Amino acid sequence: MTVLRRMDWRLVVPAIVLCLAGVVLVWSATRPRMAAVGEDPQTYLKRQIVNVLVGLVLMTVVVLAGQDRLRAWTLPAYLVTLLCLAAVLTPLGRTANGAQSWLSVGGLEVQPSEPAKVTLVLILAALLGDRPDGERRPRGAQVLMALAAAAAPLALIMLQPDLGTAMVMAATVGGMLVVAGVRRRRLVLLAGAGVGAAAGAWFLGLLRPHQVQRLLTFADPMADPQGAGYNAAQALVTVGSGGLFGRGLFRGDQTGGRFVPEQHTDFIFTVAGEELGFAGAMLLLVLLWAVVRRALSVAARGCPAPYGTLAAAGIACWLSVQTFINVGMVVGLAPIVGVPLPFVSYGGSSVVACLAAVGVLVAVQDQPGSSWVLASAR
Repeated sequence: MTVLRRMDWRLVVPAIVLCLAGVVLVWSATRPRMAAVGEDPQTYLKRQIVNVLVGLVLMTVVVLAGQDRLRAWTLPAYLVTLLCLAAVLTPLGRTANGAQSWLSVGGLEVQPSEPAKVTLVLILAALLGDRPDGERRPRGAQVLMALAAAAAPLALIMLQPDLGTAMVMAATVGGMLVVAGVRRRRLVLLAGAGVGAAAGAWFLGLLRPHQVQRLLTFADPMADPQGAGYNAAQALVTVGSGGLFGRGLFRGDQTGGRFVPEQHTDFIFTVAGEELGFAGAMLLLVLLWAVVRRALSVAARGCPAPYGTLAAAGIACWLSVQTFINVGMVVGLAPIVGVPLPFVSYGGSSVVACLAAVGVLVAVQDQPGSSWVLASAR
């Protein structure tokens, strides 16, 4: 009963509903493919249920640990994720869709870049929030340490290369620096350096050909609808074919015909659009907004220490940016860079990381809030 009393149900309930919706949508997206090859149509349904259960167990562990233990675990967890990200680049790593992002050990496959989002938020919260009493802003040395801590996983992820995850993490870092109270001049310099680095990577040819093609296709996906623009074109057709209330679960022609690649992962929102319609797709977005809004509320209300406030703000940045990119890929507002829809897309690494983040949000608001946020904003 202690766990139930400590849970923030305004946060936990939307997250669980999103996971359950994801289970059903993943099942709908994978049934036709599995049946076509003579395998159990419930394969991905069973796997996703296990993913959600594992995530809920980890969420509960984090809640029971509380903020103090969570902070003590931050550095070890961060170092472990760095080791896993480095191991991905060895023969233990597996390549899929042009990126060597998966770690395969003993038949178990994980994507270390997903838990790295959680540990990055926590290590930045620890570095930027560790300040003497009375100081409203992090010192220059703290900012440099935070940037160094962020640069390590970002560099390893770009070596895979996984542009989408790197974009999400970079935006999360920027958001946390703003919330931490870093001076505007430094933020402008960092933003300029980021733009310069992106331009340099483009003009020096550091991006892979498929990444360049995706960015170019974003400008006009219909220029080559049977080639480079196929994914974007099919996604638009599928999500728009559901109308207001959709064709009904398991009745989507586009989904059943397997026209959209990776529909159970990066393009799961197309299943919602076709089978649940505009109303169902909007309900998913409302639930996601409920989670993000609660995270923002935790950050704005203040936590017992800057660590909790910054962790909550970082999670809000991560989930909101990733949602925008994922849905933007489907409706043509963002280039196709391959990021899952939080809580909904298939994948144990993603679902477990998102539910662990929910556990962090509950853990950091255990004690009465403080006025740190208001003080740092003055």
